[in-house]
Amino acid sequence: MKATITVLPGDGIGPEVTSQAVEVLSKVASKFGHEFAFNEALMGGCAIDQTGSALPDETIRTAESSDAILLGAVGGPKWSDPTAKVRPEDGLLKIRKHFDLFANLRPVKAYPALAQHTPLRPDLLENVDMLFVRELTGGIYFGPRQEQGDGDSAYDTELYTTPEVERVAHVAFRAAQGRRGKLASVDKANVMASMRLWRRTVVRVHEDYQDVALEHVLVDACAMYLMTRPASFDVLVAPNMFGDILSDEASVLAGSLGMLPSASLGSAKFGLYEPIHGSAPDIAGQGKANPTGTILSAALLLRYSLGLEQEAQAVERAVEAALASGARTADIAPRGGSFTSTTEFTQTILGAL
Repeated sequence: MKATITVLPGDGIGPEVTSQAVEVLSKVASKFGHEFAFNEALMGGCAIDQTGSALPDETIRTAESSDAILLGAVGGPKWSDPTAKVRPEDGLLKIRKHFDLFANLRPVKAYPALAQHTPLRPDLLENVDMLFVRELTGGIYFGPRQEQGDGDSAYDTELYTTPEVERVAHVAFRAAQGRRGKLASVDKANVMASMRLWRRTVVRVHEDYQDVALEHVLVDACAMYLMTRPASFDVLVAPNMFGDILSDEASVLAGSLGMLPSASLGSAKFGLYEPIHGSAPDIAGQGKANPTGTILSAALLLRYSLGLEQEAQAVERAVEAALASGARTADIAPRGGSFTSTTEFTQTILGAL
């Protein structure tokens, strides 16, 4: 297979982790007989500095001519002024909207090798393997907003339409069919009108998936259950903001935020793949960044955009093998213990491949 991948390194540790994922993808290409071309482009704070835009038009054109996007992370203290007219996060929202990437898949798996590294009892982590399906282009992140002229009041509107909920619900139900057949729909229907629409719509879509067991979970209860009975969850579908917060909380189950990948998908195979962590400017350039989330995002890219399931599984197995061998980046190393650098950790994964 021949494929073109747009790489958006971004800011902070973004360039470090994306370069490691590109190494892994290159290894996969040589091992399985594929040809992957990588085109790098600007996005985030670095793009603001060079072009004045968080997502330049040239970057969009580059991405439009590719099969998928691999993204690092954007943002940092240099661009953190909340009153700035242009912010790195604007690029994220714009690229999701431009390509209509409405479903964000965030798998969370607890690795036995890291069980002692999490703050939870090891027995709670047994068989933890869940998938968050986060609605990505609606809700409060994209609803009407305004800050009043005097600066003493402001509003952000949680707005959803039936078609927006329907399409992400279909993605979630189909995902559950391919897993353990359970779907938890997260909402706040006891308080919010938009969430009552969410629940009504999910119930109606469920009629097409009677082989999937559906439960409704209020968001505050879900936050508690993720820490007290995480293995009970299979697939969770959630509105934009709830999905963002809960999947970050669930990173505790995997041992670190640096472990988790994500895939942002639309109605076609094209997708955007990125770790769920931020740019971590405090450790940028020090070789401490955990590339696992980005490398596993590359595995998702192989699976969803390129249709290479065998290759995706090979990468995932290589990550597990690296962890089982004792390789640890700083964020998952024992307190006060030694750790491998970003590149050394990747070399262990490449060896397992």
